[in-house]
Amino acid sequence: MGRDSGSDGRPGFRRPGSDGLPGFRRRDHSVAPWIRTRLRTAPGAAVALALLVTATACLAAAFPRAVERYEDAGLRQAVVDATAPRTSLQVSAPQPGTYIPQPERESAVRPDSMGKSYERLLNVVERPLAVDPAQSTYGVRNINNLEAAETWLPMPSGLPAQMSLAAQSGLAEHSRMSAGRLPRTEGTVSAATREVEAAVTTETAKRLNIKVGSVIHVPGVQRDPLAVRITGIVAPRDPESAYWTTQPLLRTPSLIRPPTQGGEPETYWLGALLLSPDAAPVLLGTPGEPARYWLLTPDPDALTAHDLSRLGSAVASLESGPGLVKVRNSTDADTGVSTDLDEVLASYAELRSGVRPLVSVAAFGTGAVAVVVLLMAGRLTADRRRTELALLRARGASLRGLTRRLLTETAVVALPAGALGLAGALLLVPYGRAPYAVGAALAVTLLACAALPLRALAAHRVVGVHGAREDLASVRPSRRRTIAELTLLVLASAAVLALRSRGTSGTSDEALDSGASDNLGSSGDQLVAMAPVLIGVIAALLLVRLYPLPLRWLARPAGRMRGAIGHLSLARAGRTSVSTVLPLLALLTALTTAAFGGSVLAGVADARDRAAVLNLGADARVEAESALPATLPERVRSAPGVQEVTPLSIAYEAKPGAGVESVPLAGVDPEGYARLAGRTGLGAFPAGELKASPVGSSAKSGDGSSAKSGDGGSAKSGEGGSAKAPLPALASSAVADRYGTHPFSLRLSDGSDVTVRITLVRDLTPALPGTDFLIVDRAGLGTVAARPTTLLVTGDHVSGDALRKAVAAGTGADADATARADVRLRSEERARYVDSPLQSGAERVYAAAVAAGSGYAVLALLLALVRAAPERAALLARLRTMGLTRSQGRRLLVLEALPQALLAAAGGILTGWAAVRLLAPGIDLTSIALATPGGAPPTGTAALHTDPASLFLPALTVLLLATGTAAGQAWWTGRRGSVRELRAGDSR
Repeated sequence: MGRDSGSDGRPGFRRPGSDGLPGFRRRDHSVAPWIRTRLRTAPGAAVALALLVTATACLAAAFPRAVERYEDAGLRQAVVDATAPRTSLQVSAPQPGTYIPQPERESAVRPDSMGKSYERLLNVVERPLAVDPAQSTYGVRNINNLEAAETWLPMPSGLPAQMSLAAQSGLAEHSRMSAGRLPRTEGTVSAATREVEAAVTTETAKRLNIKVGSVIHVPGVQRDPLAVRITGIVAPRDPESAYWTTQPLLRTPSLIRPPTQGGEPETYWLGALLLSPDAAPVLLGTPGEPARYWLLTPDPDALTAHDLSRLGSAVASLESGPGLVKVRNSTDADTGVSTDLDEVLASYAELRSGVRPLVSVAAFGTGAVAVVVLLMAGRLTADRRRTELALLRARGASLRGLTRRLLTETAVVALPAGALGLAGALLLVPYGRAPYAVGAALAVTLLACAALPLRALAAHRVVGVHGAREDLASVRPSRRRTIAELTLLVLASAAVLALRSRGTSGTSDEALDSGASDNLGSSGDQLVAMAPVLIGVIAALLLVRLYPLPLRWLARPAGRMRGAIGHLSLARAGRTSVSTVLPLLALLTALTTAAFGGSVLAGVADARDRAAVLNLGADARVEAESALPATLPERVRSAPGVQEVTPLSIAYEAKPGAGVESVPLAGVDPEGYARLAGRTGLGAFPAGELKASPVGSSAKSGDGSSAKSGDGGSAKSGEGGSAKAPLPALASSAVADRYGTHPFSLRLSDGSDVTVRITLVRDLTPALPGTDFLIVDRAGLGTVAARPTTLLVTGDHVSGDALRKAVAAGTGADADATARADVRLRSEERARYVDSPLQSGAERVYAAAVAAGSGYAVLALLLALVRAAPERAALLARLRTMGLTRSQGRRLLVLEALPQALLAAAGGILTGWAAVRLLAPGIDLTSIALATPGGAPPTGTAALHTDPASLFLPALTVLLLATGTAAGQAWWTGRRGSVRELRAGDSR
């Protein structure tokens, strides 16, 4: 029934039938509208809610678009980096059969017929795989190379040069004339044509001494040799485009070395002659086995990561499925399709399967904190308006009507704010599919709208003006809450066990194969991704239950102390409202997520640094194939930022005894090399153990000789020495297992021999990466073998430009291209591991998610403090009338806030540490830290470990913010005076 707004003065509607119109309600315009009144009464709260919803909706809507942007960019970069020879769809068909009449054979290779087949092929390729027509082409070429009879062509070993004839479309569009003109035909070309025109690229002309007007003869079949006249020299417009790189021979000639049985290797040149497409029939008259081909280059800009499974299916269909049938119907019954695009897609899918679960962990963590903050905002608003809502219920407001009004009131603020946040996300990240962003923003808006009404619905089911105390000291957890907490505990335990046993990417491959690659994974994967969040939630609920116990223990000794500040602060801290559960939940979840996320980012950075050091051995590495100048170490040492230079003499082909296997050998200066090994943490050892004995001294033999392994353990004893002491050697575990501790000889590349005996065993060493190495004292090598070939440079800020200039000056090479020595810096080597936008984008999103979660934690703390600010101000005002000084007031508020802040900080540190320790066995950071799609496997692996800064800094920030806010409130309240708070009355 409608509410009467007449005699009792209640706001609302007239009763149906009271105005002579039964069943209809007429709004009473004498009473101000509810929403307008509430917004005018508390504009600050409405603005704060609007800002919170706007920010949260913006972040929620931007997240899926940001993920989609970097995933698509990573896929496109992977396809581009794989180069056109691997990613192009190479459709090829043999020459028309000899049983076909010659005119029909010639017609099948003419441009008209080839072009029609090309158009049909474009229609065969199914979405989402798209072809770039500008980089695709077709033509006819000979499979077998043809020997050229001209003796003026270069012949390095006396073998005649060979030519490949290609009549490929689009030459004019993809090249510019360097000399002469493009080839053309006169009349109709057939297999019996005696002479045709051709063009060559500038590189082919330069290396094969071809000029405009040159004539090259190639063999014919049942006819005279074919004369090919060069009419033009062309330069590719874009040498790296798919048109030229799919068949590199068209652009650049090759020096071929055929296999030989002993003797000196022989070589010959192989080049390409570019015919006019109209001259394609002439290839049928040569013994080169001409073949038709259509090169379809995928358009990288049309590839999207959410279509990855469909892309794989489209490629597989073209290679050996229904698509291949359509291809053969469009071209020839013997047509085949080959490409490595499926391998490129699989490599990218593997990388994404390792990166995506880590990002989902950050997303779930930040999302959980944001949800808690929204719920807390609704609960704090409901607590602030408890008296108002209880009075409305006491005056007859129905629970449904009250909930509807609160929902409408909140929706008026939240809906425009959510729309504004969505618009901001669309402008901030202008890439990606809109439905996911709209759904995320809508979910945030609905949650913000429902938080206050649902809390009011739960709190005011029973009509009452004054309720019982609701503080931690008096309220006991209900059975429902206990069951809910136990359920969360079971879920958290299951998530942790699943993550430890199968890792973050347990079923990612299956999800990709089943076409579910667009989601974060199955429900099980989502549970695994929520493991850090669940750990934080369980810790928060546990701490809330344990929170009153230490306060009770401290209250008794504090009561016996002089002064009432300590006892009063502990008493008030113990009577904190139950609503502190949500702020604590937000803080612990955010601190756990921040600690876990910070540890992930720190682990990624450490893994890249470690891998770079493993590859280079120092901050920079200068290496040459031959010996470096003797003055170069001093010149490099004087470069800016260089602190120490360690020369090495490396022989990669040292052969033990009479065997054919080789072992990399490095000659070093023991003192400097020992310092370097200790500084880098790569197999530190005492320098004296590696120094060569003076000439003429005897080696230790019998039971006295031992190889020290690891941190000093002894290895198997060797036997006697010789008159000349063998060189002590530091070896890898693999080499030590093969050769033991017996002295053995090594034949070096300069023909000299050296005898070594393994005395030290280490798994890693700076001089040589890998698992096989020997390190000896350089003083024990011959004069030639001891000359340095490598310099390991250490320094805090080594300048790459300055180092390269110093090396170039010392070796006599050009400064822009250090020809004789290769210079590599650790910073450059580290940057090489961030090879894909997928990795860098995931890192940025992960860092942004951790920062957003920390921001929500701070916001939760501020909301809790602001909610209690009026009560604290009133308390200080009353206590000042009883003689409380300003300094005592500051101490009171700080001590009152300190237990909760300490609880949150200590709980956050312990929970973050426990989350990292529990989940580390199931987290592999190699994909996001070191993986390079399509490249060689990186050195080492990246494991998750605790990062002290990520553990302590957020917790200390929470502690300082809580105590600082309390002290600031006490200071501000003391400046304002106490009259206003005393007039406000007794606020319950």
